[in-house]
Amino acid sequence: MGTYPDFGNTTDFDNANRGLIDKLDPPVITAADGRVVWDIGAYDFLDDRCPPTADPSLWRQSQLCNIQGLFEVTEGIYQVRNFDLSNMTIVEGDRGVIVIDPLISAETAAAALAIYRKHRGDRPVTGLIYTHSHADHFGGARGVVPDGHPKVPIIAPEGFLEHAVSENVYAGNAMTRRAIFMYGTGLAKAPDGQLGCGLGMTTSTGTVTLIPPTVDITRTGQEEVVDGVRILFQLTPGTEAPAEMNFLFPDRRALCMAENATHNMHNVLTLRGALVRDSRIWSSYLDEAIALFADRADVAFASHHWPTWGADNWTAWLAGQRDMYAYLHDQTLRLLNQGLNGPEIAEVLTFPPGLDGIWANRGYYGSLSHNVKAIYQRYLGWFDGNPAHLWEHTEVEQAKRYVADYGGVEAVVAKGRAYAAEGDHRFAATLLNHAVFADPGNTAAKEALAEVYQTLGYGSENGTWRNFFLVGATELRNGPTPVTLDTADPQMLAALTIDMIIDSIAIRVDGLRAAESDFVLDLNLTDSGTVTRLTMSNGALTHRTASEYAPLRGPADLTLTLTKAQLLAGLGGQGFAGVTVDGDQSVLKALVGVIETPDPRFPIVTP
Repeated sequence: MGTYPDFGNTTDFDNANRGLIDKLDPPVITAADGRVVWDIGAYDFLDDRCPPTADPSLWRQSQLCNIQGLFEVTEGIYQVRNFDLSNMTIVEGDRGVIVIDPLISAETAAAALAIYRKHRGDRPVTGLIYTHSHADHFGGARGVVPDGHPKVPIIAPEGFLEHAVSENVYAGNAMTRRAIFMYGTGLAKAPDGQLGCGLGMTTSTGTVTLIPPTVDITRTGQEEVVDGVRILFQLTPGTEAPAEMNFLFPDRRALCMAENATHNMHNVLTLRGALVRDSRIWSSYLDEAIALFADRADVAFASHHWPTWGADNWTAWLAGQRDMYAYLHDQTLRLLNQGLNGPEIAEVLTFPPGLDGIWANRGYYGSLSHNVKAIYQRYLGWFDGNPAHLWEHTEVEQAKRYVADYGGVEAVVAKGRAYAAEGDHRFAATLLNHAVFADPGNTAAKEALAEVYQTLGYGSENGTWRNFFLVGATELRNGPTPVTLDTADPQMLAALTIDMIIDSIAIRVDGLRAAESDFVLDLNLTDSGTVTRLTMSNGALTHRTASEYAPLRGPADLTLTLTKAQLLAGLGGQGFAGVTVDGDQSVLKALVGVIETPDPRFPIVTP
């Protein structure tokens, strides 16, 4: 994919290895039942030279991300890297340690804390910080603050819980399915398979947990003292996550950049799906971080990749990222206002040499192509203004017509193979996808498309594109990949508020079936002392909690007196044992009867 920066520059390798104290040996993390949830040794093949089945720039990035172990960042601050997709940072306080971003799984977080304690002593956890609302930065919370642990301050940016839930619960099934493609789940870890995702290696597959925050960061300049450690915060909403923050340890002269600055181009819209991020405000907050902290930090570290030492070096790194996101935003808007649509802008927009020549700006995780389309989407939405695109047939119905016009599936497959032979794999993929969607049982069409996806994957500098192409090829040949990561784990659901729990049920209601019966159901929650009313009307499940200003009017058809845990158990199919029921019990049956359980293996590369 074009030219590359200087492969002879070893600065990133020097920084990624700096401060190494110990490595995980053996390099495997298991769950209580013996199941492997993280296997670093699977990537030993990266020690070899880049093969023809991988882009050399992505191979280099994967080598960097695969460096693992416990590292000293500066006095009193340590990082555990490559025990999961993200980093866990440990800051020593007066009595114990503050943990920043406890990875995805409780098992990997516990292993990270264990390797720290092996060398620094069995210090208790005295604080927990979530930098932002993505699961790889909070999911392992119970691995470092297990049930029964003394309460500690849990610090997060304002809006953290709302956004963590909207991403991982409300749209969790679809995102988890697409994440299989993004992170290459199910692919062999091999030179011709999964070799990372640019941001890290892959996602762990342990137990995802969540402990709700107890301290909200609501403004830039807010200072908190945890276990004797001063922390100065910069609130950065709408950047890499809807709720995110950077922060400085002024007495250690160390700056945490969360995931706002990494050693790759990030996603403006992640391929697994998320809210579109604001690249304009993202750039602005990076500029503000330089202004706030340039003379106050000697090292900057983040929730992924490796630290950068020296004020001149880390400010140059941030400035390069700042300029990259600003350029993406402004040039997309310039071309958008000239009438180009998203795909057209993605074809013509290029970086100037000063941005393109920075290793940290390479598109290993995000890409210039899909980020430009995301910026277009943020401002103008899915519709490009062309009436031909306003009311198109579904992909299957379009495919049937294309294939018929081409003379049948066999003719389309032959034409697709011809385009692939000529080197036009992009259009070959388009044609062959029509063949598969018109006749999903045609093995020749699926194999031809799988071969094209495989070729596109091998040539991708972007780790997530590679994984999407290669998982697509695998699923065409073998069927959907099993889902191994569950973001709706009971430990995760237990952290939800009652409103969030009901919202997560409302989006699973089959509206047409539910429209056949209207009812009012009151939940009398004994552990919170509140009454929440659910109203099913015209197939929509709405709810509100009684308050002094908005009391509940009229009787309910059914009242359940129960705890939050009993509600979760009942809605999870375990029954409502021990719940006091007052009223028409058929209401509960009617509610449960219209709640659907989504299929975590729905098809993507076939209809």
